[in-house]
Amino acid sequence: MNSDMHESQEYCLSQLLAFLREGDRESATNILKIWGQKQGYHKAISDILEPALTEFGKDWSISGKVSLGQAYVLGKVTEDIFELTAGEYTRNEKTQEKGPVIIGNIEGDTHALGRKLVTIFLKLEGWQVIDLGNDITATQFVDAAERASAPIIGVSAMMLRTAMNISKVRAEIDKRGLTDNIRLAVGGAVFCQRPGLIHEIGGDGTAGNAIKAPALFDQLLHYEPHGEVILL
Repeated sequence: MNSDMHESQEYCLSQLLAFLREGDRESATNILKIWGQKQGYHKAISDILEPALTEFGKDWSISGKVSLGQAYVLGKVTEDIFELTAGEYTRNEKTQEKGPVIIGNIEGDTHALGRKLVTIFLKLEGWQVIDLGNDITATQFVDAAERASAPIIGVSAMMLRTAMNISKVRAEIDKRGLTDNIRLAVGGAVFCQRPGLIHEIGGDGTAGNAIKAPALFDQLLHYEPHGEVILL
């Protein structure tokens, strides 16, 4: 049974990727609906959509062969499935409010989809999220964190050349004497491809996908940096 399920998952993922590359929003959404009806829509996100996002991230980062039209369809398909998922991911009224936290895409980066997914999952776990948007400078990130007394800044980057700009956020945090007060979470496809990159740019932790982001932020909230980083 597990083998059949694995094959079925691989088939659905391959079909989803094919439809996304063709720009076929309706068929791509239907693939996720089918898996959601079988396993639950939250599993459609973790089992099918997340791997597809990772694959597209690799395509974009390595070769830049993802077109704007494909990226647009991918974003719309993600919106479609999250509308269906809302009923399963309703936040418990007893969930403790946490935050605020700051998130955004680093300067030069405009790939918003991953950041939006992270925002959704953080909010469902009770985090108050201040989303600064795309192309945000180090100064803007740290200014926002100081204004909101935010203990965590989450910075997203899709490609290596923009991810290197995150080191400026690390430098700005340290320059202002906020190293012990603000943790730096980083994410994006490039960090999955180059695990050592987080050390290079001075991040405190990263998560392999958006679903793991709340657990990462929970750990960072009580994290005492000793040179190592949190990898989820």
